[in-house]
Amino acid sequence: MLRSLKWFSVLTTLVMTGVLIGGALVTKTGSELGCGRTWPLCNGKWVPTEITPELIVELAHRLVSGSAGLLVLGLAIWAWKAIGHKRETKLLAILSVSFLLLQALIGAAAVMWPQTDFVLALHFGISLISFATVFLLTLLIFEVDQKFDTKTLIIDGRMKFHIIGVTLYSYAVVYTGALVRHTESSLVCKDWPFCNNSAFSLPANLYEWIQMGHRLAAGLIFIWIGYITILAIKHYKHQKVMYWGWIIAFIIVTLQVIAGAVVVLTGLNIYVALAHAFFIACLFALLSYFVMLLTRNNLTKDVQKVTK
Repeated sequence: MLRSLKWFSVLTTLVMTGVLIGGALVTKTGSELGCGRTWPLCNGKWVPTEITPELIVELAHRLVSGSAGLLVLGLAIWAWKAIGHKRETKLLAILSVSFLLLQALIGAAAVMWPQTDFVLALHFGISLISFATVFLLTLLIFEVDQKFDTKTLIIDGRMKFHIIGVTLYSYAVVYTGALVRHTESSLVCKDWPFCNNSAFSLPANLYEWIQMGHRLAAGLIFIWIGYITILAIKHYKHQKVMYWGWIIAFIIVTLQVIAGAVVVLTGLNIYVALAHAFFIACLFALLSYFVMLLTRNNLTKDVQKVTK
């Protein structure tokens, strides 16, 4: 039964990845209104007759999102019954369903009623949390075998500060990236890392401010995660989850920065742009796992104090 649950959780996580990438594809191809201003119908019909590329992209995203909804609900119920004894299971089960529902409602509202770019940018952030909760639930299921050293993990105060800080900051970076897409600011600066080969001049308009603000935010998180990785390598060699976790995090954030640069230099290549969205999703999910480990670490310390 547990083996089947593992396979089901992996399938659900993959479909949720498809939802996340599909949402980015909808935005990047300008297919938000591919089905008009009707939802869940497409151009007011269950089976549309006038087929366009934008309609195909939008309708496919809706179908994948609907499938994900059923899978997430099934995973939440199954995990609740099978590993409900684990401390985080029930909360993650509730959050996974709740945020997926919220994501769908925000997407529907964006279709039916015009929204500002600053509001639309929130949609990707909600999608990211929805993906992260399913990812964490999947990790919980795989942790049942106790092949990870999470129970003996001890996190010091400095690492605790960095985990919480960089996770919250990563969400701000995500928002600035979504804002770049929704305000169509991706190519206002056609060079990298500076805007139009100008290293010392300030951005000339709002769109350049949004683009360069995102680049600055991405640069800072790259440096921050690089520093944390150095700390992990120095002080957490015997704790594999933290040691390898931060090395993986640094690899992902490096790939994210490279993809962001290539997006600009290739004139918004769609495949690279989708990879950029995928990397930030993986990074946020991994950082969320560190936060979950942090809550366990605090609980372990409390138990140790009581037993002394």
